Amino acid sequence: MAQNTGENELGAWYMYFGTNKLSEQWSLHTEAQFRYYQTTGNFNQMLLRTGVNYHIAENAMATLGYAYIDTDTEFEEFTGEKKANEHRVFQQFILKNNVGKFAFEHRYRLEQRFLQHYETQDTQHRARYRLQVTYPLPGQWFLNVYDEIFINLQEPLFGQNRLYGALGYKLNSELSFQAGYLKNHFTGSNYDRLQLAIFYNPDLSKRSVQ
Repeated sequence: MAQNTGENELGAWYMYFGTNKLSEQWSLHTEAQFRYYQTTGNFNQMLLRTGVNYHIAENAMATLGYAYIDTDTEFEEFTGEKKANEHRVFQQFILKNNVGKFAFEHRYRLEQRFLQHYETQDTQHRARYRLQVTYPLPGQWFLNVYDEIFINLQEPLFGQNRLYGALGYKLNSELSFQAGYLKNHFTGSNYDRLQLAIFYNPDLSKRSVQ
């Protein structure tokens, strides 16, 4: 019998992202993602990521970070199933620019991945590039789209490609929300995912105890 990979299911990613400003040049990245093979259940992956950001200029930022990923690699649920886990170190550079009302963000990322699946351990490396475009709508609404490609630094070279589109709402200078759709393409397979995200970017430098 063919294994059911869940490719025909509409899954969901529930996400939180934070850029916590510490000073004019330093901030802390915080992130949590909970991914499911189906919209309301069937756990796929938990991703926790953090990093230290150095703001080179208003439109340029470098990050050094770490992530922990816990993955259920099987769509089917059964007693005694084992998960894969990964410890990841990454280096990142973000460059921003505007063309008219369009806000462009270029994200370049290198990752060193330390994976364990059952009794097998492996170290892999990959590069990622994401082009994101944001366009303001009337009121506090905005559109957000991006495409991100993953290139492995070992065979096979192609890792995956993510194409995303969302409608967002900016509640205030620190808090915004996005609801979107992701097409996640791997070699020979495609996965459709709903995404619900919260972005909370507090200025902690103004909240220090005097």
